[in-house]
Amino acid sequence: MFTGIILAIGKITAITPRGGDVRLKIDTGKLSLTEANLGDSIAVNGVCLTAVELGENYFVADVSNETLAHTCLAFAEVGTAVNLELALTPTTRLGGHIVSGHVDGVGVITDKKADGRSVRFTVQAPDDLAKYIAQKGSICINGISLTVNSVNGASFGINIVPHTLAETTLNEAVVGTKVNLEVDVLARYMERLMKGEAAAKSCPAVTMELLQNSGFIDSL
Repeated sequence: MFTGIILAIGKITAITPRGGDVRLKIDTGKLSLTEANLGDSIAVNGVCLTAVELGENYFVADVSNETLAHTCLAFAEVGTAVNLELALTPTTRLGGHIVSGHVDGVGVITDKKADGRSVRFTVQAPDDLAKYIAQKGSICINGISLTVNSVNGASFGINIVPHTLAETTLNEAVVGTKVNLEVDVLARYMERLMKGEAAAKSCPAVTMELLQNSGFIDSL
């Protein structure tokens, strides 16, 4: 579990094919690994990976085909900069929101413009994630906990302040950059709960009729 508060920018230094999937070696930059252990989870651009080898300033992690199929790590190259965060501890300040490191899909930056000292981005999410994205709600982009400023269908806007620009890879993002998206975990569970007993069957989509039958709204 993570908070979405980035601790350092790292760099992929090696990509090694391993029996159909890949193994990454990542330089951790200013991130200290003194308290990390083998088997610990480390978020890499918002993707929860398991450290299988630890060095003084690097770690190695395996990336499965499932992860490659659903995240931007499929497009990673040697030299790619990545946002890093160690898993939270019971004493960690929850400065962002609850982030699982389980990416829901890949979005694309469609607009970038300055707004004072901040930068406003527009991101196009996959259509099936639109229902989880709400104005003033939380979303995780490449591991960064952010607030959604505006929503238009599956497109949403975010405002990035100077500190976040300086401490994350969003400073290098341009129109066309693909980003990992993780929606608020509470939204996913709420959808499941709203389905009630139907969730154990064919898991129908949430409709007005389903909401009425489940007692969430009055009959029309």
